[in-house]
Amino acid sequence: MKSPITELLHTEYTKPDAYNALSMPVYNSAAYEFESAEQMELAFTGKTADFAYSRISNPTVQYFEDRVKAITGAASVTALNSGMAAISNAIITIAKSGSNIVTSRHLFGNTYSFFASTLAAFGVETRFCDLTNADETEAQIDENTCALFLEIITNPQMEVADLNALSVICKAKNIPLVADTTIIPFTVFKAKDFGVDIELVSSTKYISGGATSLGGLIVDYGTFDWLSSPKLHVLAKDSGNMAFTVKLKKEIHRNLGAYMTPQVAYMQTLGLETMDLRYSKATKTCFELVTKLSELPQISSVNYNGLSANKFHSLAVSQFGATPGAMFTFNLASREACFAFLNKLKLIKRATNLFDNKSLAIHPASTIYGNFTAEMRKAMNVSDCTIRISVGLEDAADLFEDFLQAL
Repeated sequence: MKSPITELLHTEYTKPDAYNALSMPVYNSAAYEFESAEQMELAFTGKTADFAYSRISNPTVQYFEDRVKAITGAASVTALNSGMAAISNAIITIAKSGSNIVTSRHLFGNTYSFFASTLAAFGVETRFCDLTNADETEAQIDENTCALFLEIITNPQMEVADLNALSVICKAKNIPLVADTTIIPFTVFKAKDFGVDIELVSSTKYISGGATSLGGLIVDYGTFDWLSSPKLHVLAKDSGNMAFTVKLKKEIHRNLGAYMTPQVAYMQTLGLETMDLRYSKATKTCFELVTKLSELPQISSVNYNGLSANKFHSLAVSQFGATPGAMFTFNLASREACFAFLNKLKLIKRATNLFDNKSLAIHPASTIYGNFTAEMRKAMNVSDCTIRISVGLEDAADLFEDFLQAL
């Protein structure tokens, strides 16, 4: 049996390329010609796999999706134009007015806003709870719950929930486990093995290959019985465990118009090829860096799940490996100290995003959560004293030197 990386590298094209190109060409076309009206009818009604219009499907994008399928073993993959598009398209596929979603308050800012504000306007309730508390989580689920959603490592709180425990709850309650797994790439974290039914990824991050482009992925493992879904149970009578993907591909992503562009798919297809190498380098550097920073008196605390003193260390290592991700946070004495540190950086870039080839630093409370009230930030455990670091591919010694001079 070939390794996932080998499978990915040797994923075959749907149709042979006219010039035997080793890299999938960019099919930068909006529409496609048909030989007959009959052939066109079959394509538009989904009875053939022929391409009709690039808002719906495109050869370059489909090849990117096929490569993700090869590395994940998923039943279906849908590529969209951002991580938030992946989250919104997936949840809108599952949720309807009157249903509810169970999740944590410890979410990325725009994800929290999507659940708390955008969905609420359409009659979808979000029930926030502590996902690290199994009893509390289970108590929030009822017959109208359409999904349990979480980030596998929360950003920037670095909280880790027990995925196996949540999966047991979801199976007992007949609801899908939906997880944003952006923080750990497919090559390291096998979502299906931990009971995740729908995996959501911002491919802007590790996959894009150095922040070359925006993208998002919805990965359906075909493991959930949608007959118990408040929204998809009728469709599931014909489509079974593929009801989610059928609804997504035949209606939701077509109508919302957020499908990935071929240019982005080409760049991210190339990014997939080196993702595991870049991740290995970045996480090794990250661990070396946090180990040294933990000993500095100027830093109040360092939050990285790979450190043995971290409260989520054992769980994180069991789920994500010895060096879980290339993101960490640390606390200084005050907001002013954080700003002073950021302003003195020479090598590390003051910028948002994660897993660029260059290391990035940001003060989440004043940026990502800058429009949230102080009370909301407190409830979400976002401190004014916290700086988030995304570790890139620079040498660890050079990054540490930049920390020292900025401190």
